[in-house]
Amino acid sequence: MFTPSRTGLALALALAYPLLALPVRAQTVAATDGGSTTAAPAPQRVEISSQRQRLDAARNGLSPDTGSSIYRFDQQDIAKLPMGADTPLNQVILQAPGVVQDSYGQLHVRGDHADLQYRIDGIVIPEAIGGFGQALETRFADQIQVLTGALPAQYGYRTAGVVDIHSKGANQQNGGQISLLGGSNGHREGSLELGGSVGALSYYMVGSAMHDDQGIENPTSSRHALHDETQQGNGFGYFSYVLTPETRVNLILGAANNRFQIPNVAGQTPDYSLAGHDNIDSATLDARQKERNHFGVLSLQSSLGQDVDYQVALFSRYTDVHYRPDEVGDLAFNGVAADVARSNRAAGLQADASWHLNATHTLRGGVFYQSEKGATRNDSLVFPADGDGNQTSDQPLSISDDAQLKGHTWGAYLQDQWQPVKALTVNYGLRFDQVRTVVDEQQLSPRVGLVYDIDAMTRVHAGYSRYFTPPPTEQIDQTSIQKFQGTTNALPSDANTAVRSERSNYYDIGLERQIDSHLTVGVDGYYRQVRHLQDEGQFGNALIYSAFNYSHARVYGLELSASYRDEAFSAYANVAFARALGKGLETGQFNFEQDEIDYINSNWVHLDHDQATTASAGASYQWANGLSTSADLLFGSGLRNGFANSSHLPSYTQVNLSAHRSFDLGTAVGPVDLRLSALNVFDRIYQIRDGSGIGVGAPQYAQRRTVLAGISKSF
Repeated sequence: MFTPSRTGLALALALAYPLLALPVRAQTVAATDGGSTTAAPAPQRVEISSQRQRLDAARNGLSPDTGSSIYRFDQQDIAKLPMGADTPLNQVILQAPGVVQDSYGQLHVRGDHADLQYRIDGIVIPEAIGGFGQALETRFADQIQVLTGALPAQYGYRTAGVVDIHSKGANQQNGGQISLLGGSNGHREGSLELGGSVGALSYYMVGSAMHDDQGIENPTSSRHALHDETQQGNGFGYFSYVLTPETRVNLILGAANNRFQIPNVAGQTPDYSLAGHDNIDSATLDARQKERNHFGVLSLQSSLGQDVDYQVALFSRYTDVHYRPDEVGDLAFNGVAADVARSNRAAGLQADASWHLNATHTLRGGVFYQSEKGATRNDSLVFPADGDGNQTSDQPLSISDDAQLKGHTWGAYLQDQWQPVKALTVNYGLRFDQVRTVVDEQQLSPRVGLVYDIDAMTRVHAGYSRYFTPPPTEQIDQTSIQKFQGTTNALPSDANTAVRSERSNYYDIGLERQIDSHLTVGVDGYYRQVRHLQDEGQFGNALIYSAFNYSHARVYGLELSASYRDEAFSAYANVAFARALGKGLETGQFNFEQDEIDYINSNWVHLDHDQATTASAGASYQWANGLSTSADLLFGSGLRNGFANSSHLPSYTQVNLSAHRSFDLGTAVGPVDLRLSALNVFDRIYQIRDGSGIGVGAPQYAQRRTVLAGISKSF
């Protein structure tokens, strides 16, 4: 029975009801050819639409990208992916150069662990606690930009990549779309989109609900996982009201509620004895995880004359992850059954402004402030143990290990975009950031980037950025080491140094050449010198990540890209070569065995997410009969594994195919869109993780061949 969380659809419908009740006005005029009359927009609507477009352009102008590397996906690009708008956001980003896939939906950009910043319409969305589900969806995106490299001074904190989403809504036509998708592994998904405008008010809402029998990666190579269902609900709402031709108020709301079963592995033998429980079957365990992420943004955008534009936004976010163990099973197989819940509340302000001084200089500046409050609740059942960790009783003990953490982050920046000659643009600036959580740290960071047009077909960009990356408050581990001494959950070490902010120097240079009107090629190289590099790992049986630091790191790589587009055929290809090395374990030592600590302190080691070669490619063709076909490919040389990440997993290649066509089903139904997708079409069996390596938990295999069919109807 299809019983997913209905939060997403409920949010969309609740928001939609009062708007759908409003009258929609259009002006009817006589057709000039003597035929039937047609509806044309009223002059006021045309004027409002023009105002929204000007405001969009002004808002986008607040966010420069000079010197950085940019990869863009518009609605047409997204439609050509095998799953179209149903593609999870992380799978869209995975098509950009230098992006590496990991288990549990994680992404790594240019040798960094996660460290992605998400923005919607130029506003930072506070990050969610890392889990299995996606906090944001692809459906509401009008355009997705992935910025990497040496970023301008406006971008701080999470800087491995900036995912800047321009949402649908500002110029939506009245109407909507309903979509259904189903197929392998009991996948059932439905979504509803509504959008339009009423006078000065424009709105866009989308809600979705999904069920799948394989929610997270299978720990075995079998086609179907044991105990791996997921139910997910997502909702997004955008509302904009034009107050004057130069001013508007925007409201953005988002919600994601996801539930996951933790998959089992049959045939395992318990390592611990639990009184009253013999012959425990590992295939019947019932561990689960629940994840929630809710956010809201209220912004005011306006202009002061023709030269000054600004946007001020207030934001709030709540996120939590709750791992609920199978008490009997986790005790018998792991020696600890930990009911772990992490939550984080964040609220703050972001303000950005630009001032066009003259024809050659544009001054930009802004401030950012965020206050956070995180909480961890850990109720654990463990066995008493001797000094060597051997169980001394089959009667478990109960230990509570709760903690709270408050944090404040603030920053300010000022930069000048200078165009001394027509072919050259230089953006230089400074930003200052301070964080107060478990540490009190700050940094002044210079930035400079340039773009030079060698000729009409060739562009070079280069940049340097000093980065300051505070530790993610929601992933700071505050485990009380002393409480678990003398138990089967005793930690390997008693060192417990607070996680530190990462500091790095980032250098980037690239060239883009337009061969002709259809073909564009590019090359980009980067080098990053890092102190206190932040990494994350899964330590313990709860599938929740904790942050730690390497003392030094160096990350470097090269990316090659090409894209081709004409009326019927389009294609792209990206290849990235990367190295990410760290040395010296600086914090979080209590999660590591002593021999591993000693090795890391004496040797450069590969980071667990270091993949030497990564490639993505795709092609699509629009046939004369209206049929669209597409294919994409992912290749990876394998993530790291083994003692201290000394080896790597085998390489893999995954190919996805799809076909899409619109059909007219007559006056009763009208046109509908049909899509058939095959993911991992050659059923390639490969591991993303094998359970070994620094901070790596259980093995995870990529999803086997999956066939999905979808139908959507616009109205």
